[in-house]
Amino acid sequence: MNRDNPSSLRLLLQVFLPFAFVYFVSYIVRGVNAVIFPYLERDVGVTAADLGLLTSAFFLFFAASQPLLGVALDRYGPRRLQTTLMLVAALGSALFAVATSLPQLVLARGLIGLGFAGGLMAAMKAITLWYPPRRWGLITGFHMMAGGAGSMAATLPVEWSLSVVSWQGLFFWLAGISLFGALLLHLAVPERAPSGRGGTLAEQFRITGAILTDGFYWRIQPLLCVQQLAFIGCITLWMGPWLRDVGGVSDQAARADILLYATAAMTLGFAVSGLIAEFLRHRGISDFVSSSFVSLLFALVAGWLAFFPPAEPALPWMLFGFLGAYPIQYFPVVMASFPADYAGRVSTSINLLVFVVIFVGQWAMGKVVELWPPTATGYARDGYTWAFGALFILQLAALAWLLLSPGRPMTQAPRAAAD
Repeated sequence: MNRDNPSSLRLLLQVFLPFAFVYFVSYIVRGVNAVIFPYLERDVGVTAADLGLLTSAFFLFFAASQPLLGVALDRYGPRRLQTTLMLVAALGSALFAVATSLPQLVLARGLIGLGFAGGLMAAMKAITLWYPPRRWGLITGFHMMAGGAGSMAATLPVEWSLSVVSWQGLFFWLAGISLFGALLLHLAVPERAPSGRGGTLAEQFRITGAILTDGFYWRIQPLLCVQQLAFIGCITLWMGPWLRDVGGVSDQAARADILLYATAAMTLGFAVSGLIAEFLRHRGISDFVSSSFVSLLFALVAGWLAFFPPAEPALPWMLFGFLGAYPIQYFPVVMASFPADYAGRVSTSINLLVFVVIFVGQWAMGKVVELWPPTATGYARDGYTWAFGALFILQLAALAWLLLSPGRPMTQAPRAAAD
């Protein structure tokens, strides 16, 4: 590859696609519990709170690794780091397949989360190394589309696979696919030395501290945290039980169909988010403003699901998936507000709080749902009203903070939004 001026095709084959494949697999593993939860209830005896804890263990390990991950990405580059992490993901998947108790499942799920902790962050670091800043938002959107495709694969295809193999066998397959991902990254992705090698580790961690105290970071971060809790928490787990207990979709195959529709809408949202952002940017509307407006629409859909659940739930969940994908455009906005050398630490600093909130929030949603006596078929409708209603209210509060925060003025667009 010509390191000074690589062709678009070479970038696609040697940079974009390998990292996109890893992210595709990451979303399969994130979302699979929304389909296999009845088997876990049957075979392991997990409760609603257990499901929340088990699913969110992925995000706990994911979040805990972010500070070190950011420094490692900026010092050693995305190729070597993500190759190593994929081996951890393979180990976690294999352990999940042989687990027979909740603690074993939680540990295995946590290792999987650690293994995929760089699925987006390593790719975003690679994007900043190989693509010009004006393309970061566009390429990030396309990368997220790969994750959306993984979410689609975690619905009906996973449901079909369970007619052929057990859920344990499915996770053995995922372990093998993770090993293939490690090999693909190692062989296909070229090395490009990151520019953030200089300085001691202590100095580089101090940069992380500076990011975590930045005013613009804290203007956006509360909204990103609660928006992603609602989006990822529901897509990866609570959508499936909601469809059974509130939506009245008792047939598991029918639930998998709606999950597929919602994740297909999410994939489309990821695919077009960068294109829409670029279109609006050329007409004077910054990524910051467009992402904030779409976040408001997304919050309203969450409120619809909480307080006015429709008899035909496919449409609101498709809107939920499509609108929830767009605020990923906040990531390049924040990243472009710092020096390019900090890209790994900026993206992982965003993820750190987002996934801590997801871990706590998914578990808390399970505890709220369990406050009401279970029904003959699942959990009480009132529990979902309170859990989903809390997500709606928290998003409105975070949007209010976005408007009232003394951080960088809304009219001042970061560099990428102005390019």
